[in-house]
Amino acid sequence: MASLSSPLTRCYYRNYTIFYNGSTLPRLILFQQNNTDKRTHQISRREIILRSSEIAVLGAIFKFSGEKPDYLGVQKNTLSLSLCPATNNCISTSENSSDLIHYTPPWNYNPEGGRRGKAVRREEAMEELLQVIKTTKPDKYTPRIVEKKDDYVHVEYESPILGIVDDVEFWFPPGKKPIVEYRSASRLGNFDFEVNRKRIKALRLELEKKGWASEDSI
Repeated sequence: MASLSSPLTRCYYRNYTIFYNGSTLPRLILFQQNNTDKRTHQISRREIILRSSEIAVLGAIFKFSGEKPDYLGVQKNTLSLSLCPATNNCISTSENSSDLIHYTPPWNYNPEGGRRGKAVRREEAMEELLQVIKTTKPDKYTPRIVEKKDDYVHVEYESPILGIVDDVEFWFPPGKKPIVEYRSASRLGNFDFEVNRKRIKALRLELEKKGWASEDSI
């Protein structure tokens, strides 16, 4: 007589890890597998919500936001934004163009042959930048402007679940060139899975609609 019992379903953990102060923490149950056909199935929305809530609690306990670096801002000795650390979770226009991991080209808000009918002043370009920052949320990170000057903006981008914070800076250098330098870096970990580069690209694409352009492709 055939068994009427349902097939056994087991949950498997994929060992993605989060690095925190030299230790690792398991991240999330990603899938479950049925023993009868070995096919993977996505877990239910309820399961995702429950796991997300657990991770959010972990984030609150372990303070994944990290500490604000003390080297942010325009560096007086070099008159530029900070260079990146050796980790692969930072990009900056201050890096040498030969550094393919950390370098990214600056933006031009009055490019030659651009889409603008006429050139805009620096103050107008700053307002365009602020508008794009406030309305664009790459990877659903929430932007929070924590410092603003006439030529400088510091934005903290917070992840939706763990509360991980990345620091993004924008600087309008002195002079007549319509250039904006920037730096985007994660506070924790060694890798960002291209989050910082994707964020900058998303912002640039929105600014291009207003007439901006990159000084080079990234």
